[in-house]
Amino acid sequence: MSATLTQAQIAGLAQRLFDAERSGIQTGVLSLEYPDAGMDDAYAVQAELVRLKLATGRVARGWKIGLTSKAMQYALNIEIPDSGVLLDDMFFPDSATIPEGRFIQPRVEAEIAFVMKSALAGPDVSIFDVINATDFIMPSLEILDTRVQRVDPVTKKTRTIFDTISDNAANAGIVMGGRPIRPDAADMRWIGAIVSRNGQVEETGLGAGVLNHPAAGVAWLARRLASYGGRIEPGEVVLSGSFIRPVEARHGDTIVADFGPFGSVSVYFE
Repeated sequence: MSATLTQAQIAGLAQRLFDAERSGIQTGVLSLEYPDAGMDDAYAVQAELVRLKLATGRVARGWKIGLTSKAMQYALNIEIPDSGVLLDDMFFPDSATIPEGRFIQPRVEAEIAFVMKSALAGPDVSIFDVINATDFIMPSLEILDTRVQRVDPVTKKTRTIFDTISDNAANAGIVMGGRPIRPDAADMRWIGAIVSRNGQVEETGLGAGVLNHPAAGVAWLARRLASYGGRIEPGEVVLSGSFIRPVEARHGDTIVADFGPFGSVSVYFE
Protein backbone atom coordinates (compact mmCIF):
# COMPACT_ATOMS: atom_id res chain seq x y z
CA MET A 1 0.00 0.00 0.00
CA SER A 2 1.37 3.42 -0.94
CA ALA A 3 0.77 6.77 0.70
CA THR A 4 -2.44 8.58 -0.23
CA LEU A 5 -2.02 11.81 1.74
CA THR A 6 -0.45 14.87 0.16
CA GLN A 7 2.73 16.34 1.56
CA ALA A 8 0.74 19.30 2.85
CA GLN A 9 -1.67 16.98 4.69
CA ILE A 10 1.21 15.01 6.18
CA ALA A 11 2.90 18.21 7.36
CA GLY A 12 -0.35 19.50 8.83
CA LEU A 13 -1.03 16.34 10.82
CA ALA A 14 2.55 16.21 12.11
CA GLN A 15 2.32 19.84 13.24
CA ARG A 16 -0.92 19.08 15.11
CA LEU A 17 0.73 16.20 16.97
CA PHE A 18 3.80 18.32 17.69
CA ASP A 19 1.66 21.15 19.08
CA ALA A 20 -0.48 18.74 21.13
CA GLU A 21 2.56 17.36 22.90
CA ARG A 22 3.89 20.83 23.66
CA SER A 23 0.56 22.16 24.91
CA GLY A 24 -0.58 19.05 26.73
CA ILE A 25 -3.93 19.26 24.90
CA GLN A 26 -4.82 16.28 22.73
CA THR A 27 -5.81 16.70 19.10
CA GLY A 28 -8.84 15.00 17.59
CA VAL A 29 -8.87 11.48 16.14
CA LEU A 30 -6.92 11.85 12.90
CA SER A 31 -8.36 8.77 11.23
CA LEU A 32 -11.86 10.28 11.32
CA GLU A 33 -10.67 12.99 8.95
CA TYR A 34 -8.67 10.65 6.73
CA PRO A 35 -10.47 7.28 6.83
CA ASP A 36 -8.68 5.98 3.73
CA ALA A 37 -5.17 6.72 5.00
CA GLY A 38 -3.00 3.64 5.46
CA MET A 39 0.14 2.61 7.31
CA ASP A 40 2.45 4.18 4.74
CA ASP A 41 0.66 7.47 5.33
CA ALA A 42 0.99 7.00 9.08
CA TYR A 43 4.73 6.39 8.90
CA ALA A 44 5.06 9.46 6.66
CA VAL A 45 3.32 11.58 9.32
CA GLN A 46 5.55 10.02 12.00
CA ALA A 47 8.70 10.81 9.99
CA GLU A 48 7.61 14.43 9.63
CA LEU A 49 6.81 14.62 13.36
CA VAL A 50 10.26 13.28 14.21
CA ARG A 51 11.81 15.78 11.79
CA LEU A 52 10.08 18.61 13.67
CA LYS A 53 11.48 17.29 16.95
CA LEU A 54 15.00 16.92 15.56
CA ALA A 55 14.81 20.51 14.32
CA THR A 56 14.44 21.65 17.95
CA GLY A 57 17.72 19.95 18.90
CA ARG A 58 16.48 16.52 19.88
CA VAL A 59 18.68 13.53 18.98
CA ALA A 60 17.49 10.11 17.80
CA ARG A 61 18.69 7.39 20.16
CA GLY A 62 16.89 4.27 18.96
CA TRP A 63 13.54 2.62 18.33
CA LYS A 64 10.48 1.23 20.04
CA ILE A 65 8.39 -1.66 18.79
CA GLY A 66 4.73 -1.89 19.70
CA LEU A 67 1.68 -4.05 19.14
CA THR A 68 3.70 -7.24 19.51
CA SER A 69 1.17 -9.15 21.60
CA LYS A 70 -1.69 -11.07 20.04
CA ALA A 71 -4.19 -9.38 22.36
CA MET A 72 -3.25 -5.90 21.11
CA GLN A 73 -3.14 -7.03 17.47
CA TYR A 74 -6.60 -8.55 17.77
CA ALA A 75 -7.90 -5.35 19.39
CA LEU A 76 -6.74 -3.25 16.42
CA ASN A 77 -7.41 -5.90 13.78
CA ILE A 78 -3.83 -5.99 12.53
CA GLU A 79 -1.28 -8.77 12.18
CA ILE A 80 2.01 -6.89 12.40
CA PRO A 81 3.76 -4.73 15.00
CA ASP A 82 4.43 -1.02 14.66
CA SER A 83 7.46 1.11 15.49
CA GLY A 84 8.48 4.58 16.61
CA VAL A 85 11.64 6.58 17.22
CA LEU A 86 13.30 7.01 20.63
CA LEU A 87 14.68 10.51 21.20
CA ASP A 88 17.18 11.66 23.81
CA ASP A 89 14.62 13.50 25.97
CA MET A 90 12.64 10.28 26.42
CA PHE A 91 15.32 8.57 28.53
CA PHE A 92 14.85 8.64 32.31
CA PRO A 93 17.10 7.05 34.98
CA ASP A 94 15.90 4.17 37.11
CA SER A 95 13.67 5.36 39.99
CA ALA A 96 13.08 8.64 38.16
CA THR A 97 10.41 11.11 39.26
CA ILE A 98 8.22 12.23 36.36
CA PRO A 99 7.07 15.81 36.93
CA GLU A 100 3.34 16.50 36.91
CA GLY A 101 2.30 17.69 33.47
CA ARG A 102 5.19 16.02 31.65
CA PHE A 103 2.75 13.68 29.90
CA ILE A 104 -0.96 13.82 29.03
CA GLN A 105 -2.29 10.30 29.75
CA PRO A 106 0.76 8.18 30.63
CA ARG A 107 0.67 4.39 30.76
CA VAL A 108 3.53 2.02 31.49
CA GLU A 109 4.62 -1.30 29.99
CA ALA A 110 7.38 -3.78 30.93
CA GLU A 111 9.83 -4.67 28.19
CA ILE A 112 13.32 -5.89 27.39
CA ALA A 113 15.60 -3.23 25.89
CA PHE A 114 18.30 -4.20 23.41
CA VAL A 115 21.49 -2.13 23.19
CA MET A 116 23.18 -2.75 19.86
CA LYS A 117 26.91 -3.21 19.27
CA SER A 118 26.73 -3.52 15.49
CA ALA A 119 24.36 -2.53 12.70
CA LEU A 120 21.38 -4.60 11.66
CA ALA A 121 20.18 -4.28 8.10
CA GLY A 122 18.67 -6.25 5.27
CA PRO A 123 15.49 -8.06 4.28
CA ASP A 124 16.50 -11.39 5.82
CA VAL A 125 17.52 -10.43 9.38
CA SER A 126 16.79 -13.28 11.80
CA ILE A 127 16.62 -13.73 15.55
CA PHE A 128 20.17 -15.09 15.46
CA ASP A 129 21.40 -11.99 13.62
CA VAL A 130 19.80 -9.85 16.34
CA ILE A 131 21.49 -11.79 19.14
CA ASN A 132 24.87 -11.54 17.40
CA ALA A 133 24.45 -7.77 16.90
CA THR A 134 23.35 -7.06 20.49
CA ASP A 135 25.79 -5.81 23.10
CA PHE A 136 23.48 -6.41 26.07
CA ILE A 137 19.82 -6.40 27.08
CA MET A 138 18.26 -4.71 30.11
CA PRO A 139 14.99 -4.67 32.01
CA SER A 140 13.01 -1.58 31.15
CA LEU A 141 9.75 0.29 31.41
CA GLU A 142 8.24 2.08 28.47
CA ILE A 143 6.12 5.15 29.15
CA LEU A 144 3.33 5.52 26.61
CA ASP A 145 1.37 8.68 25.99
CA THR A 146 -1.20 9.76 23.45
CA ARG A 147 -1.34 13.12 21.79
CA VAL A 148 -4.53 11.96 20.02
CA GLN A 149 -7.87 11.51 21.76
CA ARG A 150 -8.52 7.85 22.49
CA VAL A 151 -12.23 8.23 21.63
CA ASP A 152 -13.92 10.92 19.57
CA PRO A 153 -16.42 12.61 21.92
CA VAL A 154 -19.06 13.02 19.20
CA THR A 155 -18.96 9.83 17.12
CA LYS A 156 -17.52 7.64 19.92
CA LYS A 157 -15.14 6.13 17.39
CA THR A 158 -11.79 5.07 18.80
CA ARG A 159 -8.27 5.67 17.53
CA THR A 160 -6.96 3.35 14.84
CA ILE A 161 -3.51 2.08 13.95
CA PHE A 162 -3.17 5.15 11.71
CA ASP A 163 -3.49 7.44 14.72
CA THR A 164 -1.08 5.41 16.83
CA ILE A 165 1.69 5.14 14.25
CA SER A 166 1.36 8.80 13.27
CA ASP A 167 1.75 9.70 16.95
CA ASN A 168 5.23 8.10 16.98
CA ALA A 169 3.68 4.80 18.08
CA ALA A 170 2.49 6.44 21.35
CA ASN A 171 6.15 6.80 22.30
CA ALA A 172 6.90 8.97 25.33
CA GLY A 173 9.64 7.62 27.62
CA ILE A 174 11.96 4.80 28.56
CA VAL A 175 13.37 3.82 31.95
CA MET A 176 16.15 1.23 32.01
CA GLY A 177 17.21 -0.55 35.21
CA GLY A 178 18.21 -3.84 36.76
CA ARG A 179 21.42 -5.28 35.41
CA PRO A 180 22.84 -5.66 31.89
CA ILE A 181 22.57 -9.19 30.53
CA ARG A 182 24.53 -10.64 27.65
CA PRO A 183 22.06 -11.72 24.97
CA ASP A 184 23.17 -15.36 25.11
CA ALA A 185 23.28 -15.53 28.92
CA ALA A 186 19.57 -16.15 29.43
CA ASP A 187 16.59 -17.55 27.56
CA MET A 188 14.77 -14.32 26.71
CA ARG A 189 11.50 -16.17 26.26
CA TRP A 190 11.55 -16.90 30.01
CA ILE A 191 12.65 -13.47 31.19
CA GLY A 192 9.58 -12.06 32.88
CA ALA A 193 8.39 -9.38 35.25
CA ILE A 194 5.92 -8.77 38.05
CA VAL A 195 4.61 -5.24 37.60
CA SER A 196 3.11 -3.47 40.58
CA ARG A 197 1.53 -0.08 41.15
CA ASN A 198 1.84 1.29 44.68
CA GLY A 199 2.69 -2.17 45.97
CA GLN A 200 -0.24 -3.93 44.32
CA VAL A 201 0.49 -6.40 41.52
CA GLU A 202 -1.15 -5.20 38.30
CA GLU A 203 0.36 -7.38 35.58
CA THR A 204 2.77 -10.26 35.02
CA GLY A 205 4.27 -11.59 31.82
CA LEU A 206 7.06 -13.38 30.00
CA GLY A 207 9.28 -12.42 27.08
CA ALA A 208 7.65 -15.13 24.97
CA GLY A 209 4.58 -12.89 24.82
CA VAL A 210 6.52 -10.72 22.36
CA LEU A 211 6.16 -12.57 19.05
CA ASN A 212 7.35 -15.77 20.80
CA HIS A 213 10.81 -14.21 21.36
CA PRO A 214 11.77 -10.58 22.12
CA ALA A 215 14.49 -10.66 19.45
CA ALA A 216 11.82 -11.43 16.84
CA GLY A 217 10.50 -7.90 17.16
CA VAL A 218 13.96 -6.44 16.63
CA ALA A 219 14.41 -8.62 13.54
CA TRP A 220 11.03 -7.41 12.23
CA LEU A 221 12.11 -3.79 12.74
CA ALA A 222 15.40 -4.34 10.89
CA ARG A 223 13.52 -5.86 7.95
CA ARG A 224 10.97 -3.03 7.92
CA LEU A 225 13.69 -0.38 7.96
CA ALA A 226 15.52 -2.19 5.17
CA SER A 227 12.47 -1.76 2.95
CA TYR A 228 13.00 2.01 3.28
CA GLY A 229 16.76 1.85 2.93
CA GLY A 230 17.37 2.24 6.66
CA ARG A 231 18.94 0.15 9.41
CA ILE A 232 19.40 -0.19 13.16
CA GLU A 233 22.66 1.52 14.07
CA PRO A 234 25.38 0.51 16.57
CA GLY A 235 24.76 2.01 20.00
CA GLU A 236 21.04 2.43 19.44
CA VAL A 237 18.52 1.21 22.01
CA VAL A 238 15.59 -0.87 20.81
CA LEU A 239 12.55 -1.48 23.01
CA SER A 240 11.45 -4.91 21.85
CA GLY A 241 7.76 -4.77 22.78
CA SER A 242 5.65 -5.19 25.88
CA PHE A 243 4.69 -8.52 27.39
CA ILE A 244 2.04 -6.99 29.66
CA ARG A 245 -1.05 -4.86 29.14
CA PRO A 246 -0.43 -1.13 29.73
CA VAL A 247 -0.76 0.05 33.34
CA GLU A 248 -2.34 3.48 33.82
CA ALA A 249 0.00 5.90 35.61
CA ARG A 250 -1.86 8.36 37.83
CA HIS A 251 -0.63 11.22 39.98
CA GLY A 252 1.26 9.81 42.96
CA ASP A 253 1.77 6.35 41.47
CA THR A 254 4.97 4.36 41.80
CA ILE A 255 5.28 1.61 39.23
CA VAL A 256 7.86 -1.15 39.71
CA ALA A 257 8.75 -4.01 37.38
CA ASP A 258 10.48 -6.85 39.24
CA PHE A 259 12.49 -8.94 36.76
CA GLY A 260 13.61 -11.42 39.44
CA PRO A 261 17.29 -12.38 39.08
CA PHE A 262 17.77 -9.59 36.54
CA GLY A 263 16.83 -6.81 38.94
CA SER A 264 14.04 -4.27 38.99
CA VAL A 265 13.19 -0.93 37.43
CA SER A 266 10.82 1.71 38.73
CA VAL A 267 9.35 5.14 38.07
CA TYR A 268 7.32 7.62 40.16
CA PHE A 269 4.72 10.02 38.77
CA GLU A 270 4.21 13.26 40.68
